[in-house]
Amino acid sequence: MEENLEQVKQAMMAYFGADQRRISHALRVTGFAEVLLCKEPGVRDVVMAAALLHDIGIREAERKFGSSAGNLQEQEGPPVAREMLLSLGFSLPVIDEVCQIIASHHSPGEVDTDNFRIIWDADWLVNLGDEFSLTDQEKTRELIQRIFLTETGRSLAQREYLPCGATV
Repeated sequence: MEENLEQVKQAMMAYFGADQRRISHALRVTGFAEVLLCKEPGVRDVVMAAALLHDIGIREAERKFGSSAGNLQEQEGPPVAREMLLSLGFSLPVIDEVCQIIASHHSPGEVDTDNFRIIWDADWLVNLGDEFSLTDQEKTRELIQRIFLTETGRSLAQREYLPCGATV
C-alpha cells in the first residue's frame, strides 16, 4: 500500500501544481500524522491518504466561491479526493472514510474516529501558530488542552509551542 500512498502524494502535488504553499502544508500535516500513528490507534492507509488530501478542496472552493473557508473546503474536497482515490485503486471503504474525514476536517464533533482525531491533531500541529497568538504561555496551554484530541497530539504541541517543554 506504500506504493499507493506515494501515488496519492504525487497526485496531490500534480493537482496543486505550482502552489508550493498548499503542497508544503499537506506534506507537513502528513509528517505529523505519521508521527501520531506511531502512538495512536489508526488505519495507516486511511490516515495517510486523508492527511495528503485533507485540503484538496481549496482549489475548487477558491475557483467557485473566491474563498478558501473551511466549510467550502469540506464541501468541495470529497468529490476531488474520491475521483483521485478511485483512479488509484483504493477500496471503497477506505475512500468513503477518507472523504468523510475531509468533509469534516474543520468541524470537530461531526466525526469521532481514531483516524479523524489523528488528522485533526496533525492539521492543528501545523496551523496552531498561524491561527493564534501564542505569546501568553498560560493561554497556549489552555488552547492545547482544548483543541487537541489525542494525548500524543497534546504532547507534540507542548514541545512545539511551549518553551522548555512546559506541560499542560
